[in-house]
Amino acid sequence: MIPKRVFWLGVGYTAGIGSSWYAARKVKAAARRYTPEGLGDRLTDTVTGISRDVKAAVTEGRTAMREREAELRRPRAANPPA
Repeated sequence: MIPKRVFWLGVGYTAGIGSSWYAARKVKAAARRYTPEGLGDRLTDTVTGISRDVKAAVTEGRTAMREREAELRRPRAANPPA
């Protein structure tokens, strides 16, 4: 009877310590995200990502525009009407 109690007592202590350690890590990480430095880093990452996406969209649009202009400027003999 006593060995079972000691075993489960150890399991309980281990679970308590482990969950306390995990919760403390999560709380510290969340607190770090909301410091001025953390907010600045997140804002920088967001702005960098948006600017990268806009640049890619503009580049793709210009490429498509040039292809379409080249297609429209080809002589009509190469593209007979259907």
